Amino acid sequence: MKFSGPLTKGRLIKRYKRFLADVQLEDGSIVVAHCANSGSMLGCADAGSTVYLSPNQNPKAKLDWRWEMIDIKGSLVGINTSRPNRLVEAAIEDGTIVELQGYAAMRREVKYGQNSRIDILLVDPGLCYVEIKSVTLKIGDEAQFPDSVTTRGAKHLRELTQMVADGHRSVMVYLVQRDDCSHFRPASDIDPTYASELKAAQKAGVEVLCYQCSLTPSAIEVTGPMAYTIG
Repeated sequence: MKFSGPLTKGRLIKRYKRFLADVQLEDGSIVVAHCANSGSMLGCADAGSTVYLSPNQNPKAKLDWRWEMIDIKGSLVGINTSRPNRLVEAAIEDGTIVELQGYAAMRREVKYGQNSRIDILLVDPGLCYVEIKSVTLKIGDEAQFPDSVTTRGAKHLRELTQMVADGHRSVMVYLVQRDDCSHFRPASDIDPTYASELKAAQKAGVEVLCYQCSLTPSAIEVTGPMAYTIG
């Protein structure tokens, strides 16, 4: 996925109210950027860090900038959680995610479960429900999810499990938006309930995939699978 133009570099002053960030650009001006990430962003929101913004192309948007990436010890991390669905879609279409090939159609944001929408529904043969989670947290050399307690995430795992019980295929995709981790593991110290639900879902037949990304100020690309440990 290429950005419409190179991202604009700045320095993070602070993130606040979850969805806002004050950033000082290289010309000294200070702007407010939209932070499309409802998580804690643990380790990815330190004041003084180099960050990258994209201009907001939506004329109805209240803010002129969107926060896309942060530089952590020389590695870029994608923090915009509106990107992963499109990244995974592109990686399915170009064959990078080999486990999700062979379907005739792809649908987005289809209602299912209990007032939920599945990120991607692959159709024919059968139905394949694909849930996508953006991973930014790094502990040691591991990518981990979630970065805060997520009852919504646990609910999604139970709904995927029900789809398996109903005779369909369910896949949980963890997209690691950084390239400095060796493998993935659920963050059991942060949310033991989610880790337990993931283990139960996998045992019940929900497939788990983990893929990593390459990031530059010009583009984000899904590059290949990452090893993972569940439980």
